[in-house]
Amino acid sequence: MDINAFFAAEFAEHESVLKATQAQVGESFARLVAAAFTAVRDGGKLMFFGNGGSAADAQHLATELAVRYVKDRAPIAAIALTTDSSALTAIGNDIGFDALFARQIEAIGKPGDVAIGITTSGRSRNILRALEAARRIGIVPAALSGGTGGDLPGLADPLLIVPSRTTARIQEMHILLGQMLCGALEQELGLV
Repeated sequence: MDINAFFAAEFAEHESVLKATQAQVGESFARLVAAAFTAVRDGGKLMFFGNGGSAADAQHLATELAVRYVKDRAPIAAIALTTDSSALTAIGNDIGFDALFARQIEAIGKPGDVAIGITTSGRSRNILRALEAARRIGIVPAALSGGTGGDLPGLADPLLIVPSRTTARIQEMHILLGQMLCGALEQELGLV
């Protein structure tokens, strides 16, 4: 393996996906920020969820909002539905893995909240079921995805689709977009 060629190729692909994402998701990003602002301003919360690396992103972003992103400020109501091991194992065992996030949304979600599913493929059944539950309750069903968005178009709105089929590049854009959401929300709420 030529490590220098590998290094250069990874950066080149990242840059290409970055530019394509910037060109494609601006309008959806603005709508996500507006929905999150409205939810928090009106006493609601943001609920993040995903599987694997996307679960880690959900936890990361919820923490940035609940604790701090740029500087010390009032907390922003945000939670990751991936962190309660008792709920996750009970739901998975008693109801089924597909209900993992939907059941939590049904338990703690309220109209006006925002549910943000993170899935690189857009086909994760537990993400889709959670967004279906959110829609039924009157929660904004938002998502970050990649490729074509899988089964999310028509279900998630706003939907930010990273135009790539490479999981690593999609995940890189998801954390960038998520952190941009944190920064924009802090500014919109007048907290920085």
